[in-house]
Amino acid sequence: MAPQRAFSRFIPTSLAPPAPVRNFYTFGFCLLALLGATSRVQAQSSDEPSYQKEFTYGINFNTRGGLIGGVAVRSTRVLDEKWSRFWGVEGVEVKHPKEQRALNGNTGGSFVYGKSNYLFVIRPSYGMQRVVFRKAPESGVQVNALLGAGPSIGLLMPYYIYYDYTVRENRPGAPVQEDIRSEQYDPEVNSIRDRILDRAPLFSGASDTKVKFGAHIRGALSFEYGRYRDAVAGIETGFLFELYPKELTILRAQNINDGTLNTNFYPSVYLTLYIGHRS
Repeated sequence: MAPQRAFSRFIPTSLAPPAPVRNFYTFGFCLLALLGATSRVQAQSSDEPSYQKEFTYGINFNTRGGLIGGVAVRSTRVLDEKWSRFWGVEGVEVKHPKEQRALNGNTGGSFVYGKSNYLFVIRPSYGMQRVVFRKAPESGVQVNALLGAGPSIGLLMPYYIYYDYTVRENRPGAPVQEDIRSEQYDPEVNSIRDRILDRAPLFSGASDTKVKFGAHIRGALSFEYGRYRDAVAGIETGFLFELYPKELTILRAQNINDGTLNTNFYPSVYLTLYIGHRS
């Protein structure tokens, strides 16, 4: 049966649209289908990031550090519109939660009483990052979730103090020959607080640094803001768990075992402010 006759069987001839109108309908349906497919492709392509690599660096604040915990750098490579992988290196100082700074009223020097070692940690990390909320191309905030892990290289560097060994006789006019030494704090040798004059320069004990190996794992959320496609700035906040095979001695005290006063497990909460660029 011819197409015209089949059409007229279901629609009366008086109501059937003329051939030019039917062709216009057919063309309109095809155009709408083409526009719909194009819009889907554009929507998919708009979700794809406009960069493949990202390099950031920043400063770290954490509950185990001082005013500034340390510094961090990170390189990120985009895998798809949701996932990225990264590697980074972080260098921080880890402090004992019971550290307290003291002053010598006679000399004005400051020191941490009982501190025997500095602990500096280098943390290479590798991990994955997922986009939770993607920002607009030129403004807004992007939220990422990340999980990373890696080795921890602990550097135990002796904490040196200036200690006064001068012997003073209790008689007027007796000659005094000062004996002031720079040495690592030892509760069995130089625990008399009034004889500690000041802390020695930071790297006085660098030659006696001991290396300790451990491991760490971190989880965090990052909130990044970039007004331009090739620049990025943001905040990363999360938790970090760090473990060593044995206790790391930071503080020492008389009549207390070093293992009781110190630990091998270092949990912390951290915040990193970072800037960087994309390509």
